Amino acid sequence: MKKILAVLLLLTIVSINMPVLAGTHGTNGTVTGKSIGAGLLSLLIWPGIGQAVNDQSYEKNVTHAVLGLTGIFRIWSCYDAVVDRQGGVWKNRI
Repeated sequence: MKKILAVLLLLTIVSINMPVLAGTHGTNGTVTGKSIGAGLLSLLIWPGIGQAVNDQSYEKNVTHAVLGLTGIFRIWSCYDAVVDRQGGVWKNRI
């Protein structure tokens, strides 16, 4: 159990710093308990669930869910849900 929590903490720290490296579009919302839970859902269950919890558009939810087939997108989707990011690239879907 401790190992899982340590890995989750490490992934959260890494995912928070990713947008600085990737160059994001859109605006960050506020980090709340709800958005942290949404980020964990996107990371652990499936990308797109966190965006649905944060009341994002249907197109953004579906795009995150489909791109979730790639393993690395889970980390980005987690960050996107944690900061409750509005907008983005590809017509505000990513």
